[in-house]
Amino acid sequence: MSEARFRALVVIPAYNEARAIADIVQRCEPGRDGRAVLVVSDASTDDTAVLAREAGACVLELSQQIGAWGATQTGFRYAMRHGFGQVISMDGDGQHDPACIPTLQTLHADSGADVVIGTFAERLSPAKRLAWRWFRALTGLKVEDLTSGLRVYNRRAIRLLASAEATMLDYQDVGVLLLLRRYGLSVHEVPVTMHPRRDGKSRVFSSWLTVARYMAHTTVLSLARGGATPRRRGAQDTHA
Repeated sequence: MSEARFRALVVIPAYNEARAIADIVQRCEPGRDGRAVLVVSDASTDDTAVLAREAGACVLELSQQIGAWGATQTGFRYAMRHGFGQVISMDGDGQHDPACIPTLQTLHADSGADVVIGTFAERLSPAKRLAWRWFRALTGLKVEDLTSGLRVYNRRAIRLLASAEATMLDYQDVGVLLLLRRYGLSVHEVPVTMHPRRDGKSRVFSSWLTVARYMAHTTVLSLARGGATPRRRGAQDTHA
């Protein structure tokens, strides 16, 4: 793939998403409007990588599983190395609708925001709404949907999230938002349509133990970084 003719990169982290990945890649329409698609297979043991490649995506196959954020950050670093000016992140389980990409890109251009998030608050259960209310209270974040992975990032945000400082974010949801705020990047939201996942379970809500671990970890992260003094805008440009 010659990156010179592309300006936007769709990054899809995927672990054993063979059931959905080909359709998602095709609906992202690689090549349309300067758009390329990158699937980062997080040490998948099924045909995720093969099917994604056949559908038209560039595929990076990780030899060890590093989690959703590690795979996503791999995509940011790929974007940095190959000169993409925009990254669109989305899940590989079929929840996010690629048809929403033009809407997100239009708002991204019109608003001047560094990051635009596609939100679908109706998908949140009462328990999740309570959890997000807790995290918003801890951090002061104004984002309605804290865990949506459907986002558009500009070059400034790409550079920050590809940096070493962003590497240790075990759960990218709140951690990324706090890091963006710390460096003075702006975030907007736009309502989008989302679908039930086609297969598997949520990585966060797969069991009560996982939920407890996520809540504990993110609470500590929120307390540690929630009150951090924002740095001046542009400070992250010093990151390699």
